[in-house]
Amino acid sequence: MASIFTKIINGDIPCHKIGETEDCFAFLDIAPLRTGHTLVIPKKEIDYFYDLDDETMSAVMLFSKKIARAIEKTVSCERISVVVAGLEVPHAHVHLIPMNAISDIDFSQAKLSVTHHELAEMAERIRGNM
Repeated sequence: MASIFTKIINGDIPCHKIGETEDCFAFLDIAPLRTGHTLVIPKKEIDYFYDLDDETMSAVMLFSKKIARAIEKTVSCERISVVVAGLEVPHAHVHLIPMNAISDIDFSQAKLSVTHHELAEMAERIRGNM
């Protein structure tokens, strides 16, 4: 059965897309830790990040860099963290999270409550900075 991320890539589930390449897809997290929290995923459905082949892992990280630079131009923050947690969805993914303190990437904290409209506006702003 396809993961929720594969369903997003295929357009079966809507998302707030930031961008894509031949191998990767980026979209806003709908339950973000911080404004601008973005997920970058390979289009190949592979559960564990370190099971990605070198070419795909490189593509994910290079695309993440491009997306992170756009987030930095959009959201006021000290830096963009890169987190590979990978327990919640069985599809390798990278979290790009704007941060000013280490506590900003604490996944046990309450997530932000954001509307569809707020996510759509944020996605548009990030895309505009790519």
